[in-house]
Amino acid sequence: MRIYPEQLAQQLSKGLRPAYLLLGNEPLLKLECSDQIKQAAQQQGFDERHSFTVDASLDWNLILDCCQAMSLFSARQIIELELPDSALNAQQVKSLQSVIDCLHEDILLLIQGPRFTKKQESAKWFKTLETQGLYLPCNTPDSRQLPRFIQGRCQQLGLKPDHESVQMLAQWHEGNLLALAQSLQKLVLLYPDGELNVVRLETALSRHNHYTPFQLIDAVLAGQAKRSQRVLRQLQGEGIEAVIILRTLQRELTQLYKMQEMGQKGTSLNVIFENYRIWQNRREMYIGALHRMPLSVIIPLLQRLAQIEVRVKTDFDYPPWDDLAALCAEMCGIRTHLQ
Repeated sequence: MRIYPEQLAQQLSKGLRPAYLLLGNEPLLKLECSDQIKQAAQQQGFDERHSFTVDASLDWNLILDCCQAMSLFSARQIIELELPDSALNAQQVKSLQSVIDCLHEDILLLIQGPRFTKKQESAKWFKTLETQGLYLPCNTPDSRQLPRFIQGRCQQLGLKPDHESVQMLAQWHEGNLLALAQSLQKLVLLYPDGELNVVRLETALSRHNHYTPFQLIDAVLAGQAKRSQRVLRQLQGEGIEAVIILRTLQRELTQLYKMQEMGQKGTSLNVIFENYRIWQNRREMYIGALHRMPLSVIIPLLQRLAQIEVRVKTDFDYPPWDDLAALCAEMCGIRTHLQ
């Protein structure tokens, strides 16, 4: 069964499942969910914990020995498995399936790992655990989901932010949920009445947002001009090298170029997206980008990127950020007359 982290407490109140899958890219959500599960398990007599990291040196027999320790004198056990960032190989899958086959009421299996693809979610072992246990996708909320996430957190803490406060909290903490959690705890202590407005936030907090080049890509693909400029300036402030931004934009524009070429040859969008492994939830964003950037727009942008890269590498006094800002605006559909 698939649920979201905010639904975990309700599910735990109904009793424990034999297995929990915490998969995603957000460490804070995985940590909080893991703590909730362990606390509930401890109350049910799971007093022993064994942690293993799945890698080439793991001795799976140690895990199987834990599962087979069944006697009146054996404590109930939590077995924690940390999956690698790369996909499991055939032998690891076979060993994991053996562990799953050995599960019983005195064993609770807690698996943590990276975000899974649809293909990984279709694996037999995954389907088995999803049926027997709970699967919690623990991913960082994107800019559209973050305000709703903040509203839910504030409600749990007894905070009552107005609309502007929610938007400010989202802008100041995007990509940094740990800082968001700390800020909300601070606000609880500072304002016992729970009322939050912009003045109180500006008095109590500072910006903690953290962006990556991939969030810049999402902004330009979605045509979000103001957001792309904000992300770019934040990346500049964080000391990200301009060459990294250049290469990231270059890779995305090159992929869009190849997609447009395939489309001109009559290839359907679904086939193009499958070929480039574009997830379903990102396809709408790519469709908008492809409509906004035909080949006649992409080619000059690639040429301009190449010119900026040459200057960055040959003229150490050249500040590329204004040119990168103009290029991002062009990708969002705003004409800047790039030279």
